[in-house]
Order: sequence, then C-alpha cells, then structure tokens
Amino acid sequence: MTIPDILLAQDGVISRRQVLEAGDRPCDIRRRLRRREWKPVHPGVYVNHTGPPTWNQLAWAAVLFYWPAALEGASALHAHNVRGYEPRRGAPIRVCVDRTRTIRRRVGITVYQVARAESQCNMVLSPPRQSVEHALLSVASRKKRLDSCVATVADAVQDGRTTAKRLRSALADRPKLRHRALLRQLLGDVDEGVRSVLEYRYKKYVEHAHGLPRAERQQPWVLGGKKKYPDVEYEDQNVLVHLDGRVGHADSLDRWSDFEADLAGAIDRIVSVRIGWGQVLDPCRLAAAVGALLHQRGWTGRPFPCSPMCTAFETPDDSDVAQSD
Repeated sequence: MTIPDILLAQDGVISRRQVLEAGDRPCDIRRRLRRREWKPVHPGVYVNHTGPPTWNQLAWAAVLFYWPAALEGASALHAHNVRGYEPRRGAPIRVCVDRTRTIRRRVGITVYQVARAESQCNMVLSPPRQSVEHALLSVASRKKRLDSCVATVADAVQDGRTTAKRLRSALADRPKLRHRALLRQLLGDVDEGVRSVLEYRYKKYVEHAHGLPRAERQQPWVLGGKKKYPDVEYEDQNVLVHLDGRVGHADSLDRWSDFEADLAGAIDRIVSVRIGWGQVLDPCRLAAAVGALLHQRGWTGRPFPCSPMCTAFETPDDSDVAQSD
C-alpha cells in the first residue's frame, strides 16, 4: 500500500515501520515533521495534522505503538458502538497484546497482556479490536460489585449486541479469566431471560433463596390484543411479575399502557404484580408476599427462610413440633 492509502485506511495515523515498508526513508519522515505535515503521537507513530487528535486517531496510535495489538475492553466496546462505553475526557486507550511479549509502558495507554490475544480479536477492523464478547468478558471480570458485573453482560444482551450463547463460547476460550465461575453461572441466568440487575436480584435473592417456584422469563403473552414480554411468569398460577427499575412512572403514556395491560389480564383472570427496587431490596418480605399470592392461586409448595436471620416466614420450634406429634 502507498502512504496515502495507509493514512486513509488508518484515519490519518501511520507508523514509522509502515512508512519504511512503503519505500520512504527516515529523512522523508523528518521532512514531513519539519514541514508540520505530520505530528508525532507516540515515538514512531504520527498523525497527518497538527491539531488535537480524535479518539479514533488516539486508538489507532496506541495500536500501532504496540503492534501487533488491538483495542481491549471498554475501548473495544466503544469502537464497536456499544451503548454506555463513551470514553471520559483524558481516559487512557486500552489495548491488549500477547502475554509472551515484553512491553514498555506509555502514558495514555493501558496495556493488558493476554494469552493468545489475537485469537480474541478482529485484526481487520479499523482499528483492530477484541470481539464484542471478549471485550464484555474483560470488562465484567474486573468489576468489584456483582451488580456491575451483571449489568455489563445483561445490558449488552438486552440491546441485542450479543447473546448468552456467544458469550459462553468466548468464556470457554479463557480458562484463567477472573470470576470465570461466577460469569458462567450469570450467563446461565441471562440465557433463561434475566435482562437487568433488578431481574437478577429478584431471581437470586427472592425466588431462588426462598424456594419459590421456578418462573419463566421474557416469554410472549398476548394481553388485550398486544404482545407483552413479562419479566417473570408463574404459568401454573397465572401470575405475571413486572420488574420496574425506573425511579418513577412519570410518563402518563406509560401509566396508561400499564393500566390497560393489567385490565386486560384481569379480564383473563391473570394477576399482574408490579415490583420496583424498594420491594426487591427487601427480599424476605417480598418473597413472603409473592409466596402468599402464589399459594392463593393454587401453588401447593411453601417458601422457606433464606437464612437463620430471615424473619419473613415462621419456622415452628421444637415445642410446636412436639405438640403437633
């Protein structure tokens, strides 16, 4: 490729190595710099103007400085246009290189040494970057809080940027990834229909921890002639649970939509329950209430305490058992 072709393909960024491979000499580079046609971004990496480089040009410069390399984690997700990964001003560009390499640190670039790095990346994209799945796993594995880990994966699946199946396939290629067992379990929940942190907390701390019946998730229902996808569905009891993570329902159109769906369900003898953060953050009390509703609708089981400290359910003591005997 000629130098103009390289600059066009790489958003105006080029490396010394590429210039020499294209047939120019070091003196040609010095002449362009002296004439202010180019400006160095990193040692041996140049941009073809003297103004502030764009984010994409900084990304290309980081990749070329550590070549062979690719954008990693949050930087890769921003390059893929995944929602929620717009870089902060001055944030470093994240790149990954193979674990076998010896690297030198550079201000403005964060480097991760990854086993078989190129197998996780698409090197023909502009700039090269990790796949969406590997980038999401990289970001999720570094989260300190479980809720943040859940949100990283669930939001991307909810937005249609990937699937739980593709994420599990990527996870299988990274046997030493931090929190790998947790991520494998989380992807199982996402595959069952969990699409948000609120839904994950309901499933784990309300439903599973207290022995409520296993629900279906994100399955289509037709209510009042409109197709709906309730967050939680107890099919045998005709109970739908809608988990609303918004702080308020300020929009009157939302209120009408919810009212019409609940009214249509009532006509069909379907009970719809709307639950928000306030209820899910009190999981024992919520489990008792949902359990009572399901029992009233025909469920023959009984919820149980999630721990010795759970006060939502009464557990008979030894004297009560003796008297009943």
